[in-house]
Amino acid sequence: MKVQKTKIIDCYILEPIIHEDKRGYFFESYNQEKFESLTGLKPYFVQDNESLSSKGVLRGLHFQKEEHAQAKLIRVGDGEVLDVAVDIRPDSKTFGNVVSTILSSNNKKQMFIPRGCAHGFVTLSNTAKFFYKCDNFYNAASEGGIIYNDKTFNIDWMIPEENLIISEKDKSLPALKEAVPH
Repeated sequence: MKVQKTKIIDCYILEPIIHEDKRGYFFESYNQEKFESLTGLKPYFVQDNESLSSKGVLRGLHFQKEEHAQAKLIRVGDGEVLDVAVDIRPDSKTFGNVVSTILSSNNKKQMFIPRGCAHGFVTLSNTAKFFYKCDNFYNAASEGGIIYNDKTFNIDWMIPEENLIISEKDKSLPALKEAVPH
């Protein structure tokens, strides 16, 4: 596994070593010992989630608050997405930094997002199966979010805004300054 640091402290892009031959391929999608030795982090994952989205679906920017915050390890099993993390930890040296990367079934890359970051993605392919591990259980009362088009971040979602498919709930999320007092 190759690990690439990003502009957000403790946020990493992971690239597996793929073993291919005429039968197909094999790779480790996760190895706790390798992850710990390459990052110095020791997440303990307790929940796996999966979603299916069609082209243009934008989900985010979401986070869990306080003791319910979640670190996530994200990958795409089928299709392609633009995956986005935003550091919203008020005391972080990288507060407000944005990391975006394309995750796909072709490149098999993953993104590790630490606790205290907002997360979102948009589907770039016709459909995408999106998988992620969490190190804390979901808690509805601790749900938070930031509007996807907050001018603080100027995220290029790679799809024209008029073609985005966004839930009413996500369209009504607040800006960073209302969501995360700092």
